[in-house]
Amino acid sequence: MTSIGGAEMVDWNLAVATATRLVRPGPDISREEAREVVAELRRHAKSAEEHVRSFTRMIPEGTEPEDTPVLVVDRAGWIRANVAGFRELLRPLLEKMQDRRGNSPGGAVLGAVGGKVTGVELGMLLSFLASRVLGQYETFAPAGRDLPASANGGGRLLLVAPNIVHVERELEVDPHDFRLWVALHEETHRTQFTGVPWLRDHLQGEIQSFLDETDVDPMTVLERLREAAQSLAGGRPEGEDGEDGGRSLVEIVQTPAQREILGRLTAVMSLLEGHADYVMDGVGPEVVSSVGEIREKFQQRRARGASRLDQALRKLLGLDAKLRQYRDGERFVRAVVDEVGMGGFNRVWTSPNTLPTKAEIAAPADWIARVHRKAES
Repeated sequence: MTSIGGAEMVDWNLAVATATRLVRPGPDISREEAREVVAELRRHAKSAEEHVRSFTRMIPEGTEPEDTPVLVVDRAGWIRANVAGFRELLRPLLEKMQDRRGNSPGGAVLGAVGGKVTGVELGMLLSFLASRVLGQYETFAPAGRDLPASANGGGRLLLVAPNIVHVERELEVDPHDFRLWVALHEETHRTQFTGVPWLRDHLQGEIQSFLDETDVDPMTVLERLREAAQSLAGGRPEGEDGEDGGRSLVEIVQTPAQREILGRLTAVMSLLEGHADYVMDGVGPEVVSSVGEIREKFQQRRARGASRLDQALRKLLGLDAKLRQYRDGERFVRAVVDEVGMGGFNRVWTSPNTLPTKAEIAAPADWIARVHRKAES
């Protein structure tokens, strides 16, 4: 990224350093036990690939989609991978903001200071998330020396070993079953993107459209942040009414055009997350003997959060919305499969036009009527 006076809008190295310094230590585990966990997660990732393909029927027999690497990482490895992904995805927006700042008085100095402040803030956010993510399919993942990705510059599956061990101990479930159960969910995401070639470009286009709509005027952003802070604190500017009290900071700091794009993105993410949950539970009974116990305990953990601070941060960052995506998306997938079968559901992957809208996620019959009955008429 071009810089002004040698300063970038975000000090990415400082973000990595801050996050790795602040992240919680992983569970107490011997070196030998850690090696066994890593080896088992790699085996489960391989077996999950076969189970998911057979269950979803998204990849026709005899075809082999583009290979994407599976990486078993620690919390620091997850942080480095996500910083690399953020840097790639946000590059166009940050270049635009940097151009705006460079044309203003004192822009170079503000860039140097602001880049470090933003780097620390991003590092603090990642340190919070790094101890909570069990696995992740990185859709926009640039290849690096220590973090390989697929040949076209995107795609790798991360399994965060210390977090998986921490949760399986916390829930007191069978560790071998739990590791395979997690692998089934994450492998479903890999199958979604490797089996649907247009999906990555479609998502990237939507995200870039969202970023292109970002108002780079600092005063406008600060005003929206002020409104967000007042809303989250339970107060409002005198004489104002509205419905922002139930929304996250991420939702409030937006333009109307961004909210429209976010609605489409929310629908897609609900579909992807709900589909992964549906698949992991559908495959589960055949290969994970304790899947019922795992699902019940994991759902309870999702719902309650770890602490009052955790719940506040989840709301602030919009993570509660992500929990709704799992639930609403899974209900959509289950309702459609019950009505038209897995083959009928897989029409969702035909093109961007057959993806469900946000309203259709809540009303699966409307999606069936639009996609199936229209095609049959």
